[in-house]
Amino acid sequence: MSQTLAFQYVLTPTGIARDMRISMDDAGKIVALEQVNHGPKDGFFALPGMPNAHSHAFQRALAGQGEARVGADTFWSWREAMYALANRVTAKDMRAIAAQAFADMLRGGFTSVAEFHYLHHLPSGRPSPAMAQAVLDAADEVGIRIVLLPVFYMTGGFARAGAEPGARPEQRRFVHRDIDEFCRLLERFASRPCGLAPHSLRAVPPRLLHPLLEGATSVLGKDFPIHMHIAEQPREVDDCRNAFGLTPVDLLAETVSLNDRWNLVHATHVSRSELEVMARIGVNAVLCPLTEAYLGDGIFPAADFVRLRGRIAIGSDSNARIDAVEELRLLEYGQRLSDGMRARLASEEGIGAPIWRLTAAAGARALAQPVGAIERGRYADLVVLDEAHPALLGVAPERMLDALITGGDARCIRDVYVGGRQLVQNGKVANGRRIGTRFARAMRTLWPNELESAA
Repeated sequence: MSQTLAFQYVLTPTGIARDMRISMDDAGKIVALEQVNHGPKDGFFALPGMPNAHSHAFQRALAGQGEARVGADTFWSWREAMYALANRVTAKDMRAIAAQAFADMLRGGFTSVAEFHYLHHLPSGRPSPAMAQAVLDAADEVGIRIVLLPVFYMTGGFARAGAEPGARPEQRRFVHRDIDEFCRLLERFASRPCGLAPHSLRAVPPRLLHPLLEGATSVLGKDFPIHMHIAEQPREVDDCRNAFGLTPVDLLAETVSLNDRWNLVHATHVSRSELEVMARIGVNAVLCPLTEAYLGDGIFPAADFVRLRGRIAIGSDSNARIDAVEELRLLEYGQRLSDGMRARLASEEGIGAPIWRLTAAAGARALAQPVGAIERGRYADLVVLDEAHPALLGVAPERMLDALITGGDARCIRDVYVGGRQLVQNGKVANGRRIGTRFARAMRTLWPNELESAA
């Protein structure tokens, strides 16, 4: 049985359309869009749901932690707080934390997620599929569309072949002994939408990339997405250059045949020539502006990349703040601050529609899923705006998305659909209270109150 939804306005790949009816098949894919000038509407202004191209769900439990200044606080000192959390989380905790993160994503305008999952093993360090299964169970409970990206992690830094430093003790839950063990994990979850995530060139020596890709191909076939952290920090770039005489992007391009299945996460500290290589090959740059600001990473030259016809997806990464609108605002405003100019990612349409379409389309490529646009053949993953929100009141439809990006946030989102199924109604997620109760219990266990502990 087909389903239909009707909206006063819809953001399509070609512009804003009025009085549109969306028809879906039983799988929740769009089979027709047509203009209808009569009948009731299911909502005001529908946008394609934003794909979240980079998430570490367990880090949702880090929000509010590690903010007291201790010496020269940097990404590398923040990482110690992350390790402290990672070595305490159980599978039960993971289920509770991930469910909260995924519920927050739906409320924040993300309708699908690429989960960069590297907390593989039990607290004892014993390999187990239980942690990844907990993430998938949480996604199923909440209803978000998920692509699992199991992470291969092996070494603790850059070095020439045979001299790589071993992983640190606090990284034991991330590390696989060899590619065969990792591929057995892939096999366990290959029936679900899945991809591959070599963590980074500091954690995966270049000499292992070819056998890793071959192993993953034997399990997943040929069309899976590949995601990798790269050039996030200046120290990372310097260490890579010292070990190999090349920057991370150049080293990766020399080691493997890059193509449009590759998604380079952050890529904050890239040169102009590396930017040109990324754009020419068609790789996605996966940017996480809120996290990159939170960690003090820096600002990717997004305006330059877009002028080169580069593709940009966005992700919530550390999940300290989950809001697709705020990610896009900081993406644009970061370019303005960096360049000292306005409207860096805008077109003659304004900023809202172009930046939403740009990142949603690239996000669909990052997940290798038919999402990210309201058109035939794509899933009906929809974000519906609230016309009564003060940030949108009285704004003309053609300026509505500009008002959203410059003055709005997730509270402007009223309803959310995944595959035509309504999961957020009037700003509330189904089972949100129960999910929040479990999350709060996990947080109290993981981070016992200091005042209570002192008493």
